Amino acid sequence: MIRLSRGANAVLLSIAAFVLVVLYGPLLVAVFFSFFTFENNAVNWGSFSFDAYASLAHDEGIITAVLNTFLVGAVAVSIALVLGTALAFHYNGSRSRFRELLQLVIFLPFLMPPIITGLSLLVFFREADIPRSLITVIIGHAVFVLALVYRIILNRLQTLPSSLVAASLDLGASRWQTFRYVLAPALMPAIGSAAILAFALSFDETLITLLVTGTSSTLPMRLWAMMRMGFSPDINALVALILIGSTMLALLAMRFVGAPARR
Repeated sequence: MIRLSRGANAVLLSIAAFVLVVLYGPLLVAVFFSFFTFENNAVNWGSFSFDAYASLAHDEGIITAVLNTFLVGAVAVSIALVLGTALAFHYNGSRSRFRELLQLVIFLPFLMPPIITGLSLLVFFREADIPRSLITVIIGHAVFVLALVYRIILNRLQTLPSSLVAASLDLGASRWQTFRYVLAPALMPAIGSAAILAFALSFDETLITLLVTGTSSTLPMRLWAMMRMGFSPDINALVALILIGSTMLALLAMRFVGAPARR
């Protein structure tokens, strides 16, 4: 272990603090101005209120966008979990020459710039004569987060000893019973963390959504449309709520990711 001098530690702490201020300072400013108003180039300290949050609760457009976001995220993540788990089992148990090609197809939409993925999906939906709606948004998000879900579950699956499956089959269990009572419990932490991280990506995705959506909008798109009219207390309150929700998701993901290590 390398021991640093007090001066070096102080420099590193200063750099870390500066990076944290640059990254999270604007967010904290937005949270601050969701409670206070800025008038005549000064903060009005007597204007503290929750009016911005109350107005969000009565904004039908915001509520609809939030519901659409959760609907898209939940359905897209569910589809990605089913497909990702099945593909992970196929890759782990198959010796086919085409499994590497299949893995490349899975990773491409995630590795390419979102604008390329979105344009490709837009062309596909147009050629297939599929009208743009929340269904096309769900398909786009499922394709985008599939690689993340697949990789997390495959990593966990490859760490499991093959003797577990062999012992279960030798004791008379069927393949379904082996999956249900042996593999599924061992994969649950990976599935949980994959679901949380995939939902966070789906929640944040704007560019793909912009290209494949119809008349319905998700929360990031609604926020982007609001910011075009200038920053208001409502936008600051919405940013604060998104920050709280994202932090909770991150903490929940850390719990699932750390579960196998603790066991």
